[in-house]
Amino acid sequence: MTDDSISPDGKTSASANAGPISRFLASRFWREWRGFIIFVIVMLIFRSIIADWNQVPSGSMKPSILEGDRVMVDKMAFDLRVPFTLQRIAWFSDPERSDIVTFVSPEDERLFIKRTIGLPGDVVELAGNVLIINGERASYTPLSDDAVAELDIESKHRYRFLTETIFGQKRTVMLRRTRSPYSTFGPVTVPEGMYLMLGDNRDNSGDYRRIGFVSRERILGHAHGIAFSWDYMELEAPRLDRFFEDLH
Repeated sequence: MTDDSISPDGKTSASANAGPISRFLASRFWREWRGFIIFVIVMLIFRSIIADWNQVPSGSMKPSILEGDRVMVDKMAFDLRVPFTLQRIAWFSDPERSDIVTFVSPEDERLFIKRTIGLPGDVVELAGNVLIINGERASYTPLSDDAVAELDIESKHRYRFLTETIFGQKRTVMLRRTRSPYSTFGPVTVPEGMYLMLGDNRDNSGDYRRIGFVSRERILGHAHGIAFSWDYMELEAPRLDRFFEDLH
């Protein structure tokens, strides 16, 4: 009689043994790997609702954030959410003007990081790369030669680096020396429950000018600093001077 003989209940002995063997293997796998599995689940939930570290693949936030920076994000700065969803459990606060935030793009559902420029009800205009909010025109001061020399950016001669000041808030922006069709829009009024986002690299950023306004529920967290940075252009070397750097 072969191993595939018919058992009294009409099943082959091999089929009859498959269930117990599968359960034994699953039980053994769980016993050996449960610590690791639980750790992974807890870490995924932690990154989804409490804090995260996101790698930045593009230069849209230069010079504040570079490609290869790993940015630390406070996921509980504004809300408490159901893990892995946009559903809000509790509300804490709303983004403030000039906050650097992460959000889910309304265009293609990708994760973006930009600066909050327009709040609900604001009237925002960009006129030749001059920012105007509620009739207040930003002022611009060129960075010193020494400050520009310290920036880890290629082809710096092609750009202007300026301190943009508006409503007492300051940040460094990066503009092309040649005029860009991207440099003007508006004025536009930010709808209720929406926010207007711009990149600090004003002439090369997929922000409001491409994706439109961002709704409040799509904003996931507040980016506070850089955990570490890796320069993929220079033999994949770490940028030690950017480790644990604050974002402004």
